[in-house]
Amino acid sequence: MGIETLTMVLLLCLLFFFVIGTPVGLALGGIAMLVGYFSWGAGIFNVIPTTIEGTYFSYILLAIPLYIYMGQLLAHTGIGEAMFKASQMMIGKVRGSLAISVVFICAMIGAMVGIIGAGIMSSGTIALKPMMDAGYDRKLALGTIMAGGALGILIPPSIPMVMFAASTHNSIGRIFIGGIMPALLSITLIVLYILISTKLNPKRAPLLSERTDLLPVLNTREKFKIARDGFFSIGLIFLVLGSIIAGIATPTESGALGVAGAVLLAMYFKRFKFRILKLAGFQGAALISVAMWIILGASLFSNFQLLMGIQGMIADFTRGLNLPPIVVIMIFQLIMILLGFILDDYVIVLMCAPLFTPIAVSLGYDPIWFGVLMIINILIAVQTPPYGFALFYLKGITPPDVGMGEIYKSVTPFVIINLVVLASCMIFPEIVLWLPNLVMG
Repeated sequence: MGIETLTMVLLLCLLFFFVIGTPVGLALGGIAMLVGYFSWGAGIFNVIPTTIEGTYFSYILLAIPLYIYMGQLLAHTGIGEAMFKASQMMIGKVRGSLAISVVFICAMIGAMVGIIGAGIMSSGTIALKPMMDAGYDRKLALGTIMAGGALGILIPPSIPMVMFAASTHNSIGRIFIGGIMPALLSITLIVLYILISTKLNPKRAPLLSERTDLLPVLNTREKFKIARDGFFSIGLIFLVLGSIIAGIATPTESGALGVAGAVLLAMYFKRFKFRILKLAGFQGAALISVAMWIILGASLFSNFQLLMGIQGMIADFTRGLNLPPIVVIMIFQLIMILLGFILDDYVIVLMCAPLFTPIAVSLGYDPIWFGVLMIINILIAVQTPPYGFALFYLKGITPPDVGMGEIYKSVTPFVIINLVVLASCMIFPEIVLWLPNLVMG
């Protein structure tokens, strides 16, 4: 069979197995090997041991379980709640302050966890009830949790960024730093939207200064304790990133530093218990095992595509269209948005990064710029109705009377904001590249 026919067979099989509910990792790897066997014979199975060796023995990917475990420790010890209280204390008298706090803290918690689904569920568990109790508009509450939690994959340490760097042999430090300015731009636009929309419609966000049960009067000692806890909690995230930027630690070593820091913080806050350590370990292991199986399946799928020459086919196809290079990049973005309807964030990275990045580089674009565009795109894709994965994660933590239609409406303004950020980074690449070039040369 030709490359075009093989590609069509792969995609149709993939769609079929996803529809019948086959686990993602098994579907990706199994389809690749099955189609490869009927096309090329038993020799295709030699790909399995080489893929396992190249995937599971990668020093870079060792950072993934460390970051996931760090996130679980921070979530279970209540350190995320400490950040929430500190943020709320600082801006509590501004209309919409609770929503603004949620954006910041959900983004930080999402960054701790490093994966969109876990980030949204972890942050939503902490943030949704206070917003509902405060009388906030439900669509605003749901939308801000989605926007903040999903933004975690753009803020280091990000698991999809680690996967992009590992699969394309690029610098993790550079892509980590490259995501900072787009993340700040997204947060700024989201905060502006909250301030303007609540100013135009005050009923969406009651003033908390009138609710002493939600924003109690604190003495100086209590304020100091909340500020101290919040400072140390947020400081851990900057410590992990800063150790990479300063060249003190590799991304893997910084992950270990983050785990040790999370344990020390829990002890400092007097929230450390061996039961929590065990619970975080079990839940982290469950997430890690699922991620590792998906990484193996997606790597087999991607390697089979590379062996059959799909990269050359895509390159020839784009050249044959005779389109400007930026239009080719836009086509890649559209493909990834469509994949976001049926696939999770890190699966899209593992499937698309090895195929699209070399072509983007051959067109004269920086791979770090393209990688950050890919992460922003995935952030949008998994939140896009009707089948974005993140929408169903959000539904899992909402009250039973919240329907999918309400969730669709809640995320729409924030998806538009992220589209503006994506377009801005495409038009002005220095938004992504200025800081990595400044810090790392």
